[in-house]
Amino acid sequence: MKVQCLNSSSIKTRNLIKKKFAELINEKKQLNKITVTELVKRANLTRSTFYTHYDNIYEVAQDYQLQTIELLCSEDLKLYSKQDITNYFKNILKCLKDNEKTYKMLLSADESVLFLEQLKENATHKIYEALKDICTDKYIELSVSFLMNGLLVEIIKYFRNESKYSLDQLFYNMEKCFEKLF
Repeated sequence: MKVQCLNSSSIKTRNLIKKKFAELINEKKQLNKITVTELVKRANLTRSTFYTHYDNIYEVAQDYQLQTIELLCSEDLKLYSKQDITNYFKNILKCLKDNEKTYKMLLSADESVLFLEQLKENATHKIYEALKDICTDKYIELSVSFLMNGLLVEIIKYFRNESKYSLDQLFYNMEKCFEKLF
């Protein structure tokens, strides 16, 4: 991303661009059908303002995804107990549901799987770090990896309309698996 020092004006502009991008992706249904021209028109910005902040539409999508990863994998969000981990999963579910239409569009393309992969890696590490001191299973890291990989596959299937389960059902079953494993 181009702008290195984000002042309040830059943050507002980037948020406006991402908001209008989300509207367009919900309308167009495909990332490759959104143009910079229609995005700047919708946001009532100049092309030069857009290019001050982003190189292209795909960079806006990436910024949107990174914002979600930062929200869900923040270092400030410490997990100290199994209940913290359960609440963490609920926060992930809430975030995915609150932005479901947008994620459905963003994650329908193969290159967007990198977003979920990064989210999975961060969440796996965070959960493992929380459990390693309270769980005696010597295969804890492997168990967390299995759980998160399975969830990732099911989330991808869900957002690609290939799953017969809702997000609530996926996370409910993931919680049950978590309880049995740990």
